Amino acid sequence: MDRALPQPTPETQHFWDGCAAQELRLQRCGECQDSYFPPRPFCPKCGSRQVEIYRASGKATLYSYVINHRPRPDMGTEPHSIAVVELAEGPRMMTNIVGCPQTPEALVLDMPLEVTFESFGAITLPFFKPAEA
Repeated sequence: MDRALPQPTPETQHFWDGCAAQELRLQRCGECQDSYFPPRPFCPKCGSRQVEIYRASGKATLYSYVINHRPRPDMGTEPHSIAVVELAEGPRMMTNIVGCPQTPEALVLDMPLEVTFESFGAITLPFFKPAEA
């Protein structure tokens, strides 16, 4: 069984195009300057439709996580994290943490992270790994 992959929509296509180009793209409101995720055609804070797309830094901190020990056909038998990261620009994003042991000792809340990308055919997904010192 292959990994279940998201299907881009007109509202999210810029995000997936950015991932394919190894860029994490967010939206920012032209009225209130709030950055947000997930993508949508209006600001969730003030409702303005004056939004811009910009390249985010790719830096984040680990906000919350669980370690899934149940095997999944599309992810192998090893435990994997299901995490929420807080991006340096403010929004939070659900993702997986990669590049480190999937243990509570290695996955420390507030640890600095950086984005990394992995392609799955037609779609590229953003993951986060511990930031290099």
